[in-house]
Amino acid sequence: MEYDTVGAAAFGASLRGIGINLLVRDVSAQVAFLGAVFGMRAHQPTADFAIITSGDQVFQIHSDGTYHANPLLGLLPETPPRGAGIEIRLYDIDPDAAAALAETVGGTVLQPPTDKPHGLREAYILCENGYAWVPSRPL
Repeated sequence: MEYDTVGAAAFGASLRGIGINLLVRDVSAQVAFLGAVFGMRAHQPTADFAIITSGDQVFQIHSDGTYHANPLLGLLPETPPRGAGIEIRLYDIDPDAAAALAETVGGTVLQPPTDKPHGLREAYILCENGYAWVPSRPL
């Protein structure tokens, strides 16, 4: 699929399996963070929406304002963090490189790159919206 040109209806109809849609205060800032730290690519980014790709994976980010009629909006906390309890695992992204870049673009390294007993080297990085991003590579 050509994410840079696909229309909303065709994109929506193409989604299968499990999807991730993150609500963020500032789409442009989140796009910049994801690109700088993890090398993700934004497609059709606007002030309210972007399609994000990481390798073969696709997800979406929406601004809070796009959820004006959605029941989820009323559950969002006024102050961060928003993403408590969810880990967004990035299995093909170098945790050392990501951790080195995170704080330069507003992220917080919760755990520096660490070799884990489950066979991965991983880091925990919070974006300014409070989502925990976990880049990892096999040991």
